[in-house]
Amino acid sequence: MAAAAVGRRGAALLVGGWLAGGALAQEIPPPAYQLAAQRAGIPATVLYAVALQESGVQLNGRLVPWPWSLNVAGASRRYATRAEACAGLHQALRDVPPTRIDAGLGQINLGYQKQRYRHSCDLLDPYRNLAIAAEILHEQHTPGEDWLLAIGRYHRPAGGAPAARYRHRVDQHLARVLGIPRLDTTARRDLP
Repeated sequence: MAAAAVGRRGAALLVGGWLAGGALAQEIPPPAYQLAAQRAGIPATVLYAVALQESGVQLNGRLVPWPWSLNVAGASRRYATRAEACAGLHQALRDVPPTRIDAGLGQINLGYQKQRYRHSCDLLDPYRNLAIAAEILHEQHTPGEDWLLAIGRYHRPAGGAPAARYRHRVDQHLARVLGIPRLDTTARRDLP
């Protein structure tokens, strides 16, 4: 991992959800997540749980989303700065097709979501990335439906076993964020 401790701490404070005084029973999604979620009309807890799954990194004993994350052909890469991540992204585009690259907090796929950005490194702007992730989650959700179904389609619109595995992993993050041991279908459908 190329991230330096100082760079990590600054990014985590920006978008990582640090809680003063250690772990609490419930985590409040950081303001950037709340804003993106509100604008898209989705629960901030859903967006934050997805980011934890997509770009989460252990930092000082806590799992936090990392804004300068790439997944290139199945291999996770983390960078200390946006500039380093952008250089890594340009290199990845020379090595593999865009459909094999995911970027940023929500791990937006460069090939399948190309209509949502102008330049590939735009996906490394944490606020833009969260806005796109929130838009996708909104598009995948049917009112009155369990949010985990939308979360599964966020990862794999076709569904199947990969979407089910992803739903299970995000459900664990969602339960942690909400401070409850296990979510039932009604709780997920009625998320604030």
